[in-house]
Amino acid sequence: MSNLDLSYTSAFNLAKMIKSKRLSPVELIDNTLKRIEEINPKLNAFCFVYPDEALMNARAAEDAIINGDTVGPLHGVPIAIKDLTPTRGKRTTMGSYVKENWIPEFDAIVVERLIQAGAIMVGKTTTSEFACALRSGSPLWGITRNPWDTECTPGFSSAGSAVAVATGCVPIAEGSDAGGSVRNPAAYCGLVGLKPSFGRIPFEILPSQLDQTCHFGPLSRTVDDAALFLSVTQGPDTRDLQAFIPSIDIQVPILDEVQGLHIAFSPDLGYAAVHHDVSRNLLTAVDALKERGAVVEEISLNLTKEVSEVDAIHWDVYAALLLESEIENLDEWRSKLDPLFVESVERGLRIRAIDLKRCEIVATRMWNTIRQVFERYDVLLCPSALTPAMKLDGSLEDFGFEDENGRYHARSLSGPFNLIGRCPALQVPCGFSADGLPTGAQIIGQRYDDLCVLKVGKALEQVFSWPSVRPPI
Repeated sequence: MSNLDLSYTSAFNLAKMIKSKRLSPVELIDNTLKRIEEINPKLNAFCFVYPDEALMNARAAEDAIINGDTVGPLHGVPIAIKDLTPTRGKRTTMGSYVKENWIPEFDAIVVERLIQAGAIMVGKTTTSEFACALRSGSPLWGITRNPWDTECTPGFSSAGSAVAVATGCVPIAEGSDAGGSVRNPAAYCGLVGLKPSFGRIPFEILPSQLDQTCHFGPLSRTVDDAALFLSVTQGPDTRDLQAFIPSIDIQVPILDEVQGLHIAFSPDLGYAAVHHDVSRNLLTAVDALKERGAVVEEISLNLTKEVSEVDAIHWDVYAALLLESEIENLDEWRSKLDPLFVESVERGLRIRAIDLKRCEIVATRMWNTIRQVFERYDVLLCPSALTPAMKLDGSLEDFGFEDENGRYHARSLSGPFNLIGRCPALQVPCGFSADGLPTGAQIIGQRYDDLCVLKVGKALEQVFSWPSVRPPI
């Protein structure tokens, strides 16, 4: 049996315990591997686990501490990497039979920096096919389940990483977010999920480096751990021509002072249908921030469902591009591909170039609306996922339409903020539904002001104390 108190200790505290010789990296990694063995057969968070290599690296980490060597801020701490992200010498399948046997000869920059910081990769987490299908699992690796209710989905493509963190297998897991795939699983699993400012962490793994919606980001149980991940992975690199933002000084622990901060609150961005439990918990978060001295004002936004619709268009074209870069003939692979992914690819192939460019006009209008909000406020608070986690057998037809009240039913409000990706966005838990499922709040910051969203998130963490809450499994 694993030691659950150790399993649910934050990365920040684990690193301190290791450096002060109060915790052996070997003991920690051994406990991590035991916890994965307990969880993975039930939930399918990991597609690859590396026990021998992880223990070997743990012994080396222990020797470094004994010898008094200089060590990094994540020295000896276990992490997990999403199976979309290239890892040198280790299979990276992207959840697809197309890439089933691909072994990259390089680490993605984000992986390289985490390992340089002393982290120990214990495994790779399941993802939907090419990180594109809006559900967990893939034809190659099967279904991934939510630890709060195993009949529910844990979210979009970083779902495996979310489950690994929520169940105490690792304190931090890497994810990627092109339309909410860090923030949505974080909301469904009761976690912190950060989409940093665009370009803050290099994202060099796509065939095109001109896309501006894709981000690497952490899934964690605490805001401090998300900040720690950002601190060691941020910074320019010429391998990504758009990662030019200078590093910022991130002091962990993050201060939680929000006295006098001006916060705009939009319950629905002006157009979305929001589940009543999500709305109720958001209002609790608003009251909590007011009690801590923030000035919170509800605002009206003139955004429409158009921003969610163009996000979907961009996503379909992105899916088509990824598949086309890997295979020549869709029909040859169709039987082995996720049907939802195929539908997305086929929609993407039908989209005209002018329609794709029109998305930029919609994104520009959205930015001009959000820009005016930031002329008066420091951050914008709104929902992330619009409902608690849906059932695994739920239909995507439950979304993408207007109801009789003119409210648009979407799965989240995360994707629109990828269209204006230079704004950081942080998902934090803020309560539970009547059915016991987590719900979350999304904190949007001004361009490149990642520290402010972390500060607001830390204030809410102090109020709700969610890191101490564990799923029933």
